[in-house]
Amino acid sequence: MALILASTSPARQAILQKLNIPFSCQAPNVDETPLENETAQELVRRLAIAKAQAVKAGPEDFVIGADQVASHNDAIIGKPLTREKAQKQLNSFSGNAVNFYTGLALVHGGDLRSTVETCTVKFRNLAPQEIERYLNLEDSLNCAGAIKSEGLAIHMFTGIFGRDPHALVGLPVIALGELLREFGVNLLDLTAV
Repeated sequence: MALILASTSPARQAILQKLNIPFSCQAPNVDETPLENETAQELVRRLAIAKAQAVKAGPEDFVIGADQVASHNDAIIGKPLTREKAQKQLNSFSGNAVNFYTGLALVHGGDLRSTVETCTVKFRNLAPQEIERYLNLEDSLNCAGAIKSEGLAIHMFTGIFGRDPHALVGLPVIALGELLREFGVNLLDLTAV
């Protein structure tokens, strides 16, 4: 049995490494374009499942797929990819609450389990120069909403609301443990000594 993370995200890898869980990574080749009229929750669940199913695994392996987007003013906010888009996203977040949805899928043989975790972040009022400084210091263009919460973005928040702080980073560990237990596997049993 092997645990495979269908992601090349350094943040997701760091979470599993901190838990001392042996795993390997494979890059899933999945189109992340939202479908017409797809909600944020539907999008992240669909992409997490697609990623988990896109990598090669043996019948005894467990494959983890994950995807995350933000949602603000009824709009899906993905990775900005450009500085201009990141500035626009962060300006719109200033003084507001933003929901981050993380889809999680676990594939084992022909079986699939999936869930979506919600984490709400309340942003303080941000001055334009703070946003500029953040973007100068933090490589966050490949993060949903330009938010790298495991880094400097935490300084822009007044609060984080959700059951698992790892969900905001992109890999909800509580939900992962629940899905593994549905297959009869305990995360503690996977932890290297």
